[in-house]
Parts: sequence; structure tokens; C-alpha cells
Amino acid sequence: MRITSTSCICPVLVCLCFVQRCYGAAHHGSIKVTRNQTKHIEGETEVHHRPKRGWVWNQFFVLEEHMGPDPQYVGKLHSNSDKGDGSVKYILTGEGAGTIFIIDDTTGDIHSTKSLDREQKTHYVLHAQAIDRRTNKPLEPESEFIIKVQDINDNAPKFTDGPYIVTVPEMSEMGTSVLQVTATDADDPTYGNSARVVYSILQGQPYFSVDPKTGVIRTALHNMDREAREHYSVVIQAKDMAGQVGGLSGSTTVNITLTDVNDNPPRFPQKHYQLYVPESAQVGSAVGKIKANDADTGSNADMKYTIINGDGSGVFSISTDKETREGILSLKKPLNYEKKKSYTLNIEGANTHLDFRFSHLGPFKDVTMLKVIVGDVDEPPLFTMPSYVMEVYENAKIGTPVGTVTAQDPDAANSLVRYFIDHNTEEDRYFTIDASTGTIKTAKIFDREETPWYNITVAASEIDNPGLVSHVPVGIRILDVNDNPPELARDYDAVVCENTKPGQVIQTITATDKDNSANGARFHFSLDEGLSLNPNFTLRNNEDNTASILTRRRRYSRTTQDIYYLPVLISDGGVPPLSSSSTLTIRVCACERDGRVRTCHAEAFLSSAGLSTGALIAILLCIVILLAIVVLFITLRRSKKEPLIISEEDVRENVVTYDDEGGGEEDTEAFDITALRNPSAAEELKYRRDVRPEVKPLSRHHPSSSLDSIDVQEFIKQRLAEADLDPSVPPYDSLQTYAYEGHRSEAGSISSLDSATTHSDQDYNYLGDWGPEFKKLAELYGEIESERTT
Repeated sequence: MRITSTSCICPVLVCLCFVQRCYGAAHHGSIKVTRNQTKHIEGETEVHHRPKRGWVWNQFFVLEEHMGPDPQYVGKLHSNSDKGDGSVKYILTGEGAGTIFIIDDTTGDIHSTKSLDREQKTHYVLHAQAIDRRTNKPLEPESEFIIKVQDINDNAPKFTDGPYIVTVPEMSEMGTSVLQVTATDADDPTYGNSARVVYSILQGQPYFSVDPKTGVIRTALHNMDREAREHYSVVIQAKDMAGQVGGLSGSTTVNITLTDVNDNPPRFPQKHYQLYVPESAQVGSAVGKIKANDADTGSNADMKYTIINGDGSGVFSISTDKETREGILSLKKPLNYEKKKSYTLNIEGANTHLDFRFSHLGPFKDVTMLKVIVGDVDEPPLFTMPSYVMEVYENAKIGTPVGTVTAQDPDAANSLVRYFIDHNTEEDRYFTIDASTGTIKTAKIFDREETPWYNITVAASEIDNPGLVSHVPVGIRILDVNDNPPELARDYDAVVCENTKPGQVIQTITATDKDNSANGARFHFSLDEGLSLNPNFTLRNNEDNTASILTRRRRYSRTTQDIYYLPVLISDGGVPPLSSSSTLTIRVCACERDGRVRTCHAEAFLSSAGLSTGALIAILLCIVILLAIVVLFITLRRSKKEPLIISEEDVRENVVTYDDEGGGEEDTEAFDITALRNPSAAEELKYRRDVRPEVKPLSRHHPSSSLDSIDVQEFIKQRLAEADLDPSVPPYDSLQTYAYEGHRSEAGSISSLDSATTHSDQDYNYLGDWGPEFKKLAELYGEIESERTT
């Protein structure tokens, strides 16, 4: 099948089409698509012949944006099997077949029914096939071909990033790169010059230029000055078709701003300035401003001002305002018109950020001269001192002079001055002042212990001009007079132990005095001399503003006297000296051996019997325990249905402890210890109730008359032998414990009833180490010994 195209428009394309057609005809010939012919000869097998294929031109071109009234002819399909009789039918399939591209199924001509846009789709892939109309069978295999949309110059170049804003430093060298702009063209860059762009400058000459090929914008002049012109608007054009006539173009705007560099030195508008400052100007206040102009901006215009010389460099100072770049002139010292009426200052203004590329333009600083004229004003009176401190004794009479303040008019007129106290506080009403002399006097009687210091304000004004007033602070100290006697520093809680020894320190006291240290720092302590010698306590002056209270007796008794009152006389070292008497209360307490106080309260009625609180608690505890034991025994006896105590027996103190697991409730004979309680009252031994003994106890051989003289130890041995030899005794597990005091001791009595008749210096305090039970005994013996000594 031959594909013929007639869409070669331009001469070159026509030539190419002609060469291709000729080449195909000369080398390949026409394709004759024939059906495979098969001969059926008897006796021979079927022979297949491969169909003969022709050369296929498989690419068509169609112009984009076709605006003609008729469909655009694209090309022609032709099969070698087509004899022109209409038996061959051509079929077109693929992209756009039937909608964009249509085919004449008889002739094979292909037409484009719509206007195509290469920028939307560059090519279409289609398939062609020739079939027999009668049999609908393909005459040859399906062929694929491409229809390319041929580009025309229908798109102008565009600057996608415009408009542009860019900066370049002023005074840059010619040819300095500013910006590169790029335009894009949607046409086919591989076909013709439709997408070949050339750049040119439409506006902005002669300051800037643009490279035609790359679009780089550069400066075109030397030393472009920002101070002369800062903003430029440059228009750049991009034209396709390599800039030829008929090409399409697009443009963009580039806004270029020159940035500042420090190429301008500061300059003062004048070489001489004059400033008026009144002499009443306050120190530290701003008195004037001065400024040097700089054509630069930002940090390139930053300035620093200094006073380089002049007779006022020590009186004035200058600083720089960062916002306004002005020099602020301030006063360092007070001005006095009467002493100096004018000052001359040389002020320099210099840039702080220098660019050495422009140092050839001259020094980046300037100097001007400033003359300061001091103005005369009527000033208020001036005190001779910035503040005054005066003193007066307390208790001084009303009208006592305290001190004098002095002020004078600093002006040449030297007007008279009037003084008065500024009554702003209550303290100012405690003093008066002489309006002419400035002498301050008291207006009340002062007490230093109430208020030791007063602060007042004295004002002075000129008689001729009362509106001019000056003030000065005056501090008045109230001096101390010894008018307060000393007294004890606090209420002391003094304690003396009952078992103390003579000469023992029981309390150290100190005193206080409302007067200051000059009149009350040294204190002297003593007992009241108006009383007789104290037999119980004495006082020792420690010469360090303290005194010690000491005992004079060996022992003290709470039962005899539990509180003592000791008068103490205290005097200070003032002039004249003052004294006072205070009473010290001393309590008698019971103490441990190490001096710790045990109790200071009065004991109960048992104290006379020698029982302490601990002993009383122990007795009560024993009573409770005994009651509990009695209740327990009653409960056990009632459960055994036997009386708790046998009336015939002499009941004595004993403790019965046993642990019996055998015998039951009837086994009570094993614990009958009547004989041990009182061998003399022992009854005839009884047999056990639960078993019948075969052997009589050994004690039956002893008559009852011998019980009065029997020994307890021998009696216990007999009982032990009976228990061992009795065969009727079950194997009871029992424990029998007997307690018997025996006969009285031959030793003498240890009672303390007769000990009072003997004289002894023995110290019974060691009995306290034997336990709480003996502490009261030690106290009783110690008290009896003390009374005997007394």
C-alpha cells in the first residue's frame, strides 16, 4: 500500500517529498498487495507464495491553525491491489480518526476537518488498512503512520517572571551585571525560527544595555550617582524569528534602583553658629542642637559629633541622636553669668562607616565653630551648704537655739534674704526660725527615747522678689540625757534545786537602759542594802553588765518554802547615775543529780510520808494487778466449786505457778501446800480423791505433835519422797512453787525511826542511783540532815 502526501507546502518540503517519492519508486516500486495464490494440482502439495510488499511513506504533515473553508488535504493511501474498480475499501483508525481526520474509503484520500494547534498536540498516530469490499478480508497487513502538526509562528515570546525589581550599587563600573531576563516562545524550537528569540532595549538607554542573545542587563554609564537619580524604568523586548521582520514580540519592565554607598562626606551648612543659654540652665539638660548634612542614607550617613577644642569643652558635652543624626549639646557644669559670659566650641561631625574606595573624594568629616552666650537671670538665694546637720539635747527648754543657716543672693544686686520653715510635715512645727538671721530654735521639749531625729526643710527667698525661693534640708539630732534608770532585761524564771550546794550559780541576769550607750552602757548590780543579810542567796557583779545569783545554803525544801523573792538594785554609769530596784522570783524545784528539773509543783499528801509521784503510780499499779489476780482466782474457784481460801489455814503471801495438763478439775490435792504456809497449823495429810493409794505416805508415821518443831526443809524432803514412792500417782505434769519467809532474821532493824538520834555528815544523794524507789528516801534523809545542821 502506498501512502501519498500532498501537504508539502514550502519548497524545501516539496523537494523532500519529491525525493522521497522518487526514491520509493525507483528502489522499491509500487506495492501490489495480492492475495496468497494457491494452486491445487493433483498429486502435489499446496504451495504458499509470500505477498510482495511495496515501500511505505509513513509520515504526513498538516499545517496548524488552518483557517480555509474546505477541509485540509493531508495525503493519500493506495494499495497495489487497487485496480481502480472500487473493489478495495480503505479504513482509517487511531487518534482523531473519524473526528479530526476522515478518509475516502474508495480513493484513500485523507483530509483534516478541524483547525489543529501544535502547542496542544504535536502529532497523531493512526492505522490504515485495505480490505476487499466483497469479502471484507484484508488485502494486506495493517500499516501505522504518523500525522505531524506542522508549526507556524503563532506564539509571541513571553516574560513569565516580569515585571522585575532589582537594585545595583551607585557608582558601579560600566558593564556591571544587573539582571538576566528570559522570555519563552511556545512555538517549535526545532523547526524554523519561530522560537528563536532576540532581546533588545526599548527604554532605559543610555543608562543600561541588554545582551541580544542572553538577555543580561548591564550598566552602560560610568559613576551613576544615586543622589542625582535613584530610580530607573527599563523596558526589554523579546522578538522571535531571530528578530526578522514579521516576527512576534513581547516586552517586560525592569525597575532598577541605585543603592547608596558612602560617597558623600558630611558638611555643616554654616561655619559659625551662635547659641544663647541662660545661667539658670540645669546641669545635665540639653541646651542646643547642631547638625551636619550628609547626602547619603542609612548607615552611610551615620554621624558622630565631638568637641575638639575650645574654652567650653569642660563645661559642655555633645552626643549624637541616632534617629535625627543631630548633635545634642548638654550642660556639664552650672553656668554663672557673673563669672563668665560666653564660651567658644569647635565641633566636628564625622561619618562612622567609611568606604575606602571613595577616600579620594576628601575627608569624610567637617568642623564648625559654636559660640555659647550665657544669659543673665535673677537667681534665687544660694545656701552656703547643700545640707545642714544640727544637735540639741533632749529636755531642753522651749526656745533653745539649735543652729543657723545662711543664704545669699548670687546676683550682683545682692538683695536681702528672708528665711522660713517649709511646714510640709508635723516635724516642721517643732522648730522656729528667725526670718532675718536664719537661727533655728526649739518649739517643744523633746524626748530622745521617743524620737531621736528630726528632718525639716528651710526655705530662703529674696525680699525684693519673693517668688525666687531655694530650699535646703536640715537634720536635727536629739542628744541623750541620762533620764531613764536601768531595769532587768526581762522577767527571769530563776530555779533552785532542793539538793543544791552552797556557792552554786542558779541564774545570770542583765539589764537594759533606754538611754544611749554614753549614759547607760555600764551597769552595777547589788542586793538591796536596806535589808539584812540574805541567808539564802547572794549576788556577784560580773563587771560585764551582768550579774550572777548564787546559793548560800546546802539544801532547800519545797515543803518548807517553795518561792523566794530577791530584791536587786541596778545602777547605770550616766551623769548623774540613776538606779532602780527589781525583784527576782526564785522557785524551789526537785531536780535530778545532773541538775535537770524534775518538778516544781507542790506534792500531794503522800509527800509527807516520803512517797514520790513515781512511787504512788507504782503502788496504784500493784493494787490493780492484785485485784486482777484476786478476780482470776475467784473465777477459777467458782469453776471448781471449791472455796477460794480454807478458813482453818493461816493464809500468808505466796505465789502459786503451775502448768498442769493432767488430772482435770478434781486434781487439787497435788497443789495443797498448807503445810508450807504454816507448818505449825498443818492438818493430817489426806489421801487423793481420784485414786486409792496402796501405800501410806511417810508423813503418817510422824505424829501431829511434832509439827511444831519440824524443819521446813525436812518437811519438803518428806513430801518429795512420798510423791516419788506413791505408785497410785498418775503421771501428772505439774509445777509447784512455794514461797515462805521463814523465821525472822537475827540481824538488827534497818528502820530509820531511830536514825535521827545519831549525828552523821553522810551524803545520802547516792541512794538516788538505786532507782526511783529510793529517791524519796534520799530526799527525806537529806532534809533531816539539813534541819539538824540548821
